[in-house]
Amino acid sequence: MDTPTLEIELALRAQGRNFVAGLDEAGRGAWAGPVVAAAVVLPLDRADLEQALDGVRDSKQLSPSVRDLLFEVIHQIALGVSVGVSAPAVVDRDGLIPATHRAMRQALIRLSPQPAHLILDHLRLTSISLPQVAFPKADAHSYSVAAASIVAKVTRDRLMCLLDGRYPGYGFARHKGYGTAAHRAALAALGPSPIHRMSFAPLSPFL
Repeated sequence: MDTPTLEIELALRAQGRNFVAGLDEAGRGAWAGPVVAAAVVLPLDRADLEQALDGVRDSKQLSPSVRDLLFEVIHQIALGVSVGVSAPAVVDRDGLIPATHRAMRQALIRLSPQPAHLILDHLRLTSISLPQVAFPKADAHSYSVAAASIVAKVTRDRLMCLLDGRYPGYGFARHKGYGTAAHRAALAALGPSPIHRMSFAPLSPFL
């Protein structure tokens, strides 16, 4: 299991960029539900920050219960945490990558303090003029991005549990909109719900 560090954040702070935001998203591959992005600014002047963030990892490496616990820890430690959401209709209308960028821009607009530099997982945010660095598996190497991945994942999972109550029978609380066998069986029995992404290939039989 990869352990993140603050190497990139501290290098940027040494260049005078005190507020560095890590950004990540959850839900890009799901058949239903929103794409959720999160932005996190950590207190880089805190001497025990790495110890305080112990356990924070790429959200995919963590169990739901551990993610929930770390979600609260991140909110207690961080200088700023924000989220942005792109609804399934936005994914269908604009495409997956533009919808992801839209959610990230929302998160940045809502973020306080406003960052001087961004760290992103893989995707550069070309519509934002802030300096930024993006590289594969940033959520496994940067604490800021790992924290954002947890916030995005927990926020989206909780949204999908709420949507399960609004659209029962699909199992959204269990599979969170991803393409499981149970989800496919529910689609065959019920047809698509209003939160399914009709532009995704598994939904094409219902068009």
